[in-house]
Amino acid sequence: MIRRKKTCWTAIMMVCVLLISGCSIWPGQDDSANNKKVTLTLWYWNRSIDDKLIAKAREQFPNIELTAQKIGGDFKAKLKTTLAAKSGEPDIVALNDWIMELFPSEDRFYNLYDLGAGDVEDQYLEWKWKQGITPSGQMIGFPMDTGPTALFYRADLFKEAGLPSEPEDVTRQLNSWEAYAAAGEQIKEKLGGKVFLTDNIGSVYNQVLSQGAERYFRPDGSFIGMDSPLVRTSWDTSIDFKQKGLLANADGWTPGWNAAMNNGEIASFVGAVWMKQVLQEAAPDTSGKWRVARAPGGDGNNGGSFLSILKSSEHPQEAFELVRWLQSPENQLEQYQTLNLFPSAPGVFDSPAMKEEEPFFGGQATGPVFAESAQHVPDAFFGERYPSVHNIITRRLNDVAKQNADPQQVWTDTVHRVERELQR
Repeated sequence: MIRRKKTCWTAIMMVCVLLISGCSIWPGQDDSANNKKVTLTLWYWNRSIDDKLIAKAREQFPNIELTAQKIGGDFKAKLKTTLAAKSGEPDIVALNDWIMELFPSEDRFYNLYDLGAGDVEDQYLEWKWKQGITPSGQMIGFPMDTGPTALFYRADLFKEAGLPSEPEDVTRQLNSWEAYAAAGEQIKEKLGGKVFLTDNIGSVYNQVLSQGAERYFRPDGSFIGMDSPLVRTSWDTSIDFKQKGLLANADGWTPGWNAAMNNGEIASFVGAVWMKQVLQEAAPDTSGKWRVARAPGGDGNNGGSFLSILKSSEHPQEAFELVRWLQSPENQLEQYQTLNLFPSAPGVFDSPAMKEEEPFFGGQATGPVFAESAQHVPDAFFGERYPSVHNIITRRLNDVAKQNADPQQVWTDTVHRVERELQR
C-alpha cells in the first residue's frame, strides 16, 4: 500500500515538472515560437508611398514580415473585385479620394477608432480626418496626403497683359471668379486672342465646387438636388467661362494639354498641389515663368489618399501601428520632400522643407501658399454616389464646351439624367 502511494506521488511530481518546463524558458532554450514574425500585406500604387519609407518600416518593425505590393493598372477595380471575391485581400490597402464609394462596405474594414486612431486625431487636418469616416461614424481611412488647390499662372504673360504678376498682388486682385474671368478677357484682348486664360470647362466646374461645403448629398444620404446654390454657381461659372472664350479646351492628361502649357497657349489654371510635378514634366521649356497664388473664390481640395485595414487581417493592431508610423507627421514631411505628397498633418507646415525656393516657379516657395489653402478647405460631405452624379455633370459640360450644345437644354437633360441615375 505504501509502495503504491509512493509510486503515485512520483508520477504526480513528474507531471508537474513537465508542465512547469513546458511553460518556462530555460537559458539557451529555443524561443522561436515567441519570436515568430507577424506577416502583413500592403497594397499601394506607384508614388503613393515612397519605397524607401517602406524599407525603413521593415527596420522599424522587426516583428513584422511586410509584403508591400505595388499594384499597377486600375487599382480601384482590382480592389473591388478582390472584395467581391472575399479572397486574396491584403491586410492594409491604400485608398484614393474615391474612398466614399466603399462606405457601403464599411463592415469589411476595421474601425480605426477601435485600434487607437483617436489618440492622434488632433495631429491631422479636421476636414481630411472626417473624409475617412462613414456616415455611421466608423473610421475606415487613416489620412495620407492632401490636394489643396491654388492658382498656377504665367507671371510673364500676366505682366505682358497688364495684370499683376507678383503672387501677393495676384491673390489680392483676382480674389473672385468674376475678377479672374475679367483678367482672362484682358489677356485675350492684350495678347491678340492667342492665349487662353485656362485649360477646360471641367477644371473650372471642379474647382468652384471644391470651394463649398454642400455638394450633392447630405450626411444622411439624401440628395440635395441639382438646384443647390453651390452646384448652380459651379455650373453657371463654367458656362460663363465658355461663353467668354476663356477656355483652351485642353483636357488634362493629354498631349494637347502638355503642348498648350509648354507653348504658352494657357496663361493659368486652378489646380491641386500635385499638379506642380505634372506641370514641370509637361512644360519644361517654361521653367522659371510660373508662379502660384491663392485660388480665386476660395480654397479647395482635389485628391489625397488614405490607408485602411481590412477585416480579413488577422493582425489588426500590428497593422494599425504600422499605418500610424507610415503616416506620422515626420514621415509625411519626408514624403513631401521625396514624392511631393502634401501632408495632412499641419504641425509640419512651418518646417524649413515646406519653405524651400523652387526654380521652376521663379524661386518662389510655393509650400506656404498650399499650406494656407489646406487649412481653409471647407468640411464637405461626399457620399458613395458622388462619383456617378459628378461624372454625369462633367461629361455634359464637355458637350457644351466642345460641341457648342445649348447650355440650358444641356442643363435640363443633365437634371433628368441625374434623376434616373439615382433611381437605379
